[in-house]
Amino acid sequence: MTTLRVVLDQMIAPVPGGIGRYTEELTRALIAAAPAECDVEGIVSSSPAEHYALIEAALPGLAGLHKTTLPRRELAAAWQLGIANTSGSGMIHAPSLLAPLRRHSMVKDGSQVAVTIHDVLAWTHPEALTPTTVAWTKAMVRRARKHADAVVVPSHAVAQQLAEIADFGDRVRVIGGGVGSGLRLPSNSSATEIIAERLGLPSEYIVTVGTLEPRKAITALIAGLGLPGSPDLPLIVLGPDTWGELDLASVADEAGLPWGRVRAMNGLTDEELAVVISRAAVFVYPSLEEGFAGPMIQAFHLGIPVIHSDAPALLEAAGDAGLAVEREDAAGYPERLAAALTRVLTDTALANRLSIFGSDRGRAFSWRDSAERVWLLHADL
Repeated sequence: MTTLRVVLDQMIAPVPGGIGRYTEELTRALIAAAPAECDVEGIVSSSPAEHYALIEAALPGLAGLHKTTLPRRELAAAWQLGIANTSGSGMIHAPSLLAPLRRHSMVKDGSQVAVTIHDVLAWTHPEALTPTTVAWTKAMVRRARKHADAVVVPSHAVAQQLAEIADFGDRVRVIGGGVGSGLRLPSNSSATEIIAERLGLPSEYIVTVGTLEPRKAITALIAGLGLPGSPDLPLIVLGPDTWGELDLASVADEAGLPWGRVRAMNGLTDEELAVVISRAAVFVYPSLEEGFAGPMIQAFHLGIPVIHSDAPALLEAAGDAGLAVEREDAAGYPERLAAALTRVLTDTALANRLSIFGSDRGRAFSWRDSAERVWLLHADL
C-alpha cells in the first residue's frame, strides 16, 4: 500500500482561514481520487482529542492520523529549524509552507516532500501580514528551495512572481483549486427564500468579498459607489466589518453613503453563502493582488456576472468570463469600478454574457482535477 501523508494542521488552527478550507477540500478530494493500492493519512500537531475528532469527521476515508509530539506553534518553529524527526518519512504533501523540510532521499527511503505556496504577499504586500508571519514565510521558502521536491502554486501568476524571489528550477507545479463541496443552493426555492428572508437580503444588491485591508480595495469600491451617477444599490461585503482602526460604517460615511447602504456578513454557512452570492445582481472583486481567484470562481459557479481587477491571477482565472478593471492610477480606481458597475447593471446583454461565460468558466475548476494532478505529481517524483 502506498500512502500519501497530508499536513492537516491548518484545519484546526485558531483561524483556519482560506488555507484551512483549501486543506480540507483538497484532502477530501485526494481520498476520493486515490489510485488503487493507495491511501491518504494525515499529519497534525499535538492537539486536544476533540480537534482530532473534527478532522476525522470532516475527512471520512482518512486512513490514519499521525500525531506529532509538539503543539502547533512549537511544531512550526521546529520545522522552521529543520527539526522534523516527529513527522515520519514517505510521501508528504503540505497544503502550505508548514512542512517537515529537511535533507532526505527519495532513493534510499522513498521520502519526498511537496509544499504549497499560495502567494508572495510576504514580499509584495508585507503590511498585510504580521511581522512574525513575514519572517516565518521567508525562512520556510528558503528551506523549501533547499529541500522541497516540488512546490505547488495556485496560478501561473504566482509561479512567475516566485521565480523572481527564489530559484526552484523545474520543481514548480501550477495546480489551482475548485469550488467548495458545500457551496450549493438549497434543493427547493422555498428554502432559498427562507434563508434570504432570515438574512434580510435586499431585492437587488452588489456583493463583494474581503476585508478593509488596503490590498483588498474594498474602500475603493465603496468610494466608487459614493460618486455622482454611481449605481444606487446596497453593497454586501462578505467578511468582517472592521480591520484595524477601520470599520465599514465609517468608510461608507466618508464616501457619502447613507447608513445601512453597506453591510458586512461574516460567519455564513456554505448554503447561506451560496444564497447571498446567487441572488446578487453582480459580484465585484476589486483586490489589487491575489494568488488565486477563489471567490470569483464561486461567483462563476453560481452564474453571477463578475467584475474584477486586472491583477494577473484574476485575469488568469477569468479568461473572458469577467469584466476587468485596471488597477493603475489608484486615484481613479473608484471611478473605474463605478463605471464598470454601471455598464453591467444597465446593459442586460453584457450581464447575460458574463453570466453564461462565467458558468462555463467555473466548470474548469474542480477539486477532483486538483487532487488527480497532486497524485500525478507525487507519482512523477
